[in-house]
Amino acid sequence: MREFHTTSLADQVFDKLENDIITGVYPKGEILTELKLVEQLGVSRTPIREALRRLEQERLIAESGKGSVVLGITEEDLEDIMNIREHIEGLASYYAAVNMTPDGLKELEHIMDLQEFYFSKHDLEHMRQIDDKFHDLICQLSKRTVINDTLVPLHRKTQRYRKKSMENDQRLVNMIAEHRNIFNAIAAGDAALAESLTAQHIRNAKLNMLERLKNNG
Repeated sequence: MREFHTTSLADQVFDKLENDIITGVYPKGEILTELKLVEQLGVSRTPIREALRRLEQERLIAESGKGSVVLGITEEDLEDIMNIREHIEGLASYYAAVNMTPDGLKELEHIMDLQEFYFSKHDLEHMRQIDDKFHDLICQLSKRTVINDTLVPLHRKTQRYRKKSMENDQRLVNMIAEHRNIFNAIAAGDAALAESLTAQHIRNAKLNMLERLKNNG
């Protein structure tokens, strides 16, 4: 695991396993054992044991007696996460509009330009990455530490379903328009409108994600 070199090994193992569970590499119901993960990841049992403990605290896995069973993100989890995002992410946009700087606005505008470029190429993977950057940057630009620390992990946990929602062409078109409207409100310094538009954007995304989860799992 040569790429694991910037933070503690346990943190990096946790990040990889969390991502693999969220994105479906390890599907719901799969059993993970320390021995299996040692062989797959090429690290010792100690960081794997620590990572599994943290994943259990995150309720992404549960001890089964035969190993750790993958729970993943349930429909109820997804609905709760999106409800939380609806309320808190609106605040992030509100404070981003209040605290915006010229450099921050330029960076956000660059993301908007990239979004429209990748949309023209129908490049869904880059669209998903840009969607991450759009929402994460607004959190950063809000300059509210608690808001940022609350929302970023929730963004990560919904990435699989956000990617699936982008497979719906109409939702993709709507998402781009919604992002543009949020950006315009923030750029204009209209904090109340930015908050309202963001909350509606998250509600729209939630409905689409839940529909696709019910239909496709």
